[in-house]
Formats: sequence, C-alpha cells, structure tokens
Amino acid sequence: MYLADHTWPELGAKLSDESVALVPLGSTEQHGPHLPLATDHLIAEALASAAAEETGVVRTPTVQVGVSPHHRQFPGTMWVDPPEFRDYVEGFTRNLAYHGIDRVVYVNAHGGNVQHLREVGRRLHEDGTTYALEWMWDESIPELVDELFEHNGPHAGPKETAMITHIAPELVREDQFENARDDGLVHLDESDAVVHGARTFYDSVDNSANGAFGDPTDVTPEKAERLFEAATDQLVRLVEWLEARDREELLPKERVESSPY
Repeated sequence: MYLADHTWPELGAKLSDESVALVPLGSTEQHGPHLPLATDHLIAEALASAAAEETGVVRTPTVQVGVSPHHRQFPGTMWVDPPEFRDYVEGFTRNLAYHGIDRVVYVNAHGGNVQHLREVGRRLHEDGTTYALEWMWDESIPELVDELFEHNGPHAGPKETAMITHIAPELVREDQFENARDDGLVHLDESDAVVHGARTFYDSVDNSANGAFGDPTDVTPEKAERLFEAATDQLVRLVEWLEARDREELLPKERVESSPY
C-alpha cells in the first residue's frame, strides 16, 4: 500500500501500533552511458512497491537524492552531504514512529547510503523509537548475481542494468552497452583501486572514465526478471520476519549488571 495515495481516515487503522513500513531510498547520479540517473531510486521504489503489494505493509514516498559526491564530476549527478542525509532520514522515520510504525525497512539501492542508514538505525534503536534496518537488494542475493553475470561491477554494471531492463526498459540505452564496457572498468581488481591494502580513490571517475564498472553486454530480459523476482522474494521474507517478532525482542537489551563468571 502506497501511503501517499490514501486519505488520513483511510490510514488511521493501517498505521497501527507494531506495524511495518518500507522506505525506498536511492540516488540521482550517473550510471554510465547506458543507464539513467534515476537508476538507484527506480530500483528501490520498484522493489518496495512489489513487496508492499504482496505483504500489505505501507510503502512511503521515495528518497531520490542520496550521498553521491563521489559521482559529482558527471553532469546531472545530485547529492546531499552525509550529516544532512542522516538527519533527514532520522526525522521522517521518527514521524512514522509517531503514527504507530515501530518497524522500518530502508529499501536501499545506493551503496553510498549504506553506512549512513545503518547509523540512523542505530540511533533510533538506541533510544527505543523504532527498529529500522538497512536492506540492500543485491546483498540479499549475492550467489544469484554471481551466477548470472560473468563480469559484475559495483556500479552501473550488469546487475543494475538488468534491474532497469526489467523495471523501465525504455530508459536503457542498449546501443551503449559495449561503450559502457570498453570505456569503463570491467575488472576492478586489475586497477590501482587498492594498493597494499589502502583504497587509493575517492571518486568513481578515478577508476572509470565513463562511470561504468563491469560488463552489461550479457544482460537479457530473462536474467533481469529472475533477478528482480529473487530480490523481491528476499524483501518479502524480511517483512514477514519483522512482523513475526515481538516488540520486546526488537528493543535494546538492558545493561548487564553482574557477571556469571
């Protein structure tokens, strides 16, 4: 159920105590010459919508701009600084808690958001406001991603290309797949991205001239559908796991007062 499509009387009963909300978050940033800047937030919204429809939980509006300064050299990329991003997400999550929601899944599709969403979740858990989890779609199905694609990449590679092929095929520039591969970086481990254990780069352009990583040329509609359905299934299972938990299980544990040793 998409929260913003309903009136407040319709939402009164739905936003009851001990309910779950899905919050899709992504970015508006470059994704190579073949994918739209909307890639991450389109993926997050599509997965959250599919899971909300299957489970009946609430899905909120999508956060479309995230922490993306590492893509700033590419025209059109938008970003917010980490402190403002964290404060914003924390603020509207507290708003959801005010309405009775005590379990939140940040349905995330942008790597730059991960650590900040986990920090927000920790803050909210620490003061007992709500139990909020960061969920990154590709981390839920790593074996399938590796099975489907020979040359994956952390950004604008075959896994994200496949997801947009399934969600919004009209936005995919298939005629740019070879350019994305040839002018980007297919093998990250063959670059100087890490030297003697130190990460040497700060911006994606330092490693990929066109912002793409991996080889999207082996993406097919069949692989794309399989990837989307598998990720959706994992999100549905997470929602069901959350709904089955007693509130007391999710609250912070009390301080240990004595040692048994």
